[in-house]
Amino acid sequence: MSDVTSMLAQGAYTSTRPVGDVFRDVPLTREHLKCCLALFFVFAIEAWEMMIIVYTAPLIARDFALDALAVGHLIGAMFIGMLLGSLAWGKLAERIGRKRAIIWSLASYGVISLASALAPDYASLYALRLLSGVAAVGMMVVTFAHYQELLPVRYRGALTVYLASGWPIGVLLALGATVWLMPFGWRTIIAVSSLGGLWAMVVARWVPESPYWLASVQRQPQARAVITRLSRGAVQIPEDCQLQVDQTTSGRQRELFTSALLKVSALQILVNFTFSWGYWGLQTWLPTLLQQRGLSLPQSYGFIALSALCMIPGYITASWLTHRYGRKHVIVGFISASVFAGYGFANAQSLEILYLSNFALAFFSLGAWGVWGTWIAELYPTPLRTIGYGWAIFAQRVANILAPSLIGALVAYGASFNVTTTFINAFMLVTVLLVLFIPETEGKVLD
Repeated sequence: MSDVTSMLAQGAYTSTRPVGDVFRDVPLTREHLKCCLALFFVFAIEAWEMMIIVYTAPLIARDFALDALAVGHLIGAMFIGMLLGSLAWGKLAERIGRKRAIIWSLASYGVISLASALAPDYASLYALRLLSGVAAVGMMVVTFAHYQELLPVRYRGALTVYLASGWPIGVLLALGATVWLMPFGWRTIIAVSSLGGLWAMVVARWVPESPYWLASVQRQPQARAVITRLSRGAVQIPEDCQLQVDQTTSGRQRELFTSALLKVSALQILVNFTFSWGYWGLQTWLPTLLQQRGLSLPQSYGFIALSALCMIPGYITASWLTHRYGRKHVIVGFISASVFAGYGFANAQSLEILYLSNFALAFFSLGAWGVWGTWIAELYPTPLRTIGYGWAIFAQRVANILAPSLIGALVAYGASFNVTTTFINAFMLVTVLLVLFIPETEGKVLD
């Protein structure tokens, strides 16, 4: 007894508290909204960069005299780079921190993208777009996990889905830049898009490091300081309290496939592949497919812009619903609705039905993407969170690489609009079946 008393008197005894439990008490503050704004535009920049090559592809094809297969390969180049970089960025974020990984990704993408605007030929443009993908994928791998690790448990699902609505904003920015700068050529368009790398300065100023990651690397004072900052002083962690996260894993890639996590890892990887194929296979060739239905290229761009606008209420609705009904119910419902909308799009007999079904497809599929992006990171403990997300992006990029080239081949060899879109839509149906087996995470603390 005297030894215990002596230890207490010397301050040797310390209490412990899980970081996830602390975030049950953290209120939503202005600091969270600043983080949301900063990371919202990170995701918008990511979408802009992914779509800009799609929208400028007709200009590049004319400049370099490319056929449909070559254009498909060029669109896929960035996704090959993302494929190569996705697993590395997850591991890097666990080593150097979430915030630094996002900053490095933004800055390096900006430099490489700017260089691609100066490419003298197809081969060098292809190589630089590939490297741009290696750099830019860090934003996608880390941003969602980082944001979730800054949010109160109560608001985590809804606000993370709002973050995902940066995608249509990025799409609209890319489309607007393409239309506005089209007279100046594709090089100017890509050069302007590369300025998004400067947003790294905003992230550096407005976004703190994740207290989950800080606790995992035993940087206790910094973790406590971030919680105080996020709560605006409402939550104070005593200095003798050790913040903890799940340490049953050590952050190795292979731990995703141990018996405890094998099922969820396999399911989320498959869902990311099928869902990405179903969405991206259509989006990359949408301007070409629409021209098959008689729309001019400018009309196709207008069609895409209206579709992007329909995505925004889809995200808002999904955000509201996931907080009340959970991730699984919303995703199953929204992707099922997307399947019906995709069927209508594939079989539309009039321009009015074509527009209506595609807007429904945009509303439901992107709402589902917002919830899915939230769900992925919640499936893993802190040491594996960005690594697991890296595998999710890896699977998406495999689909992104294969889909444009295969759909390009179907287009090049004369497949009909109906056959092409029905083939794409089948992947959405498979996605619905797979998500039924993934555990619900709404309202649960992060480990």
